[in-house]
Amino acid sequence: MSDLPKFVHFHEEGPREGFQIEKNLYTVQERVDLIDALSASGLSQIQVGSFVSAKAVPTMADIDEVFKAIKRRDGVRYTALWLNEAGFRRAQSTPQVDISAYLMFYTTDALSLRNNNCTAQEMQDRQEKWIGLYQGAGTPIESAYIVTAFGCNLQGPVPISDTVKVAKHIIALARENKFPLPRIFLADTVGWADPEEVKRRVGAVRDLDSELQIGLHLHDTRGMGAANVYAALQMGVDMFDSSIAGLGGCPFAAHTNVHGAGNVCTEDMVHMCHEMGIETGIDLEALLEAAAVAERVFKRTLTGKLMHAGLPNRHGNAIADTAG
Repeated sequence: MSDLPKFVHFHEEGPREGFQIEKNLYTVQERVDLIDALSASGLSQIQVGSFVSAKAVPTMADIDEVFKAIKRRDGVRYTALWLNEAGFRRAQSTPQVDISAYLMFYTTDALSLRNNNCTAQEMQDRQEKWIGLYQGAGTPIESAYIVTAFGCNLQGPVPISDTVKVAKHIIALARENKFPLPRIFLADTVGWADPEEVKRRVGAVRDLDSELQIGLHLHDTRGMGAANVYAALQMGVDMFDSSIAGLGGCPFAAHTNVHGAGNVCTEDMVHMCHEMGIETGIDLEALLEAAAVAERVFKRTLTGKLMHAGLPNRHGNAIADTAG
């Protein structure tokens, strides 16, 4: 494919991705301030946090309180992540959560063991039980993630055949259990992807079923995030997970520099889409205000480019040289 999509959906994950990797604890109000600022930008989905073990991820210990304090806006879904049935039940019992059911698969044992204390096959077996859990709760399965779809810091290269094999299994599960094909997100969890590999893997998975919707969860760990998004756009991909100001990183993925391992930066990628004539439904100036809130909350310079460079000057007026 070479036709660019006319509209791209960005699923904001900064409030989870950003805070989960931090050693410092932040107040409920600080986290809510960021979420409320993001809500004002026109984003349609914001992942507020995760219902996980407070011992493993202390920054998510008060996630229930965060959800309760949000100033909800019409048209915005406030979602969460969970890793076990207890987490799902907590999310279910929190009325402010917009439940977005998903399945999670791994291509490598190493990261699955680090994340879930089980092998990739054991995790796959668990997902079949999750299908029954979701169906019993009357919760549609919206998406399925293939973690480390491009490579793994802990185990090494992931052959494209392994990624395709997992995608085939997801499709088979949908057919066997009679639920609509979920969106399949290829997750570059630790930043191994490059533009040509994005094209190859998106193409290989899409070839499995013409009705399949593909999204990407990309990290900018090694500086190729924007190039990978552009390659995906060329393949017609119109769904991306992203994080305000480039926040985030997997706390179990053995990054050498955790603060440079975040998701692709929401405002930078929205700006790229707008410059290319692709609609997003997002107010970029409001999104930049949210990025400024993130920087105030985290009290350090964050990795977003546009938030520091500013929008292009379209009027031709002289711009002060701030480089020194």
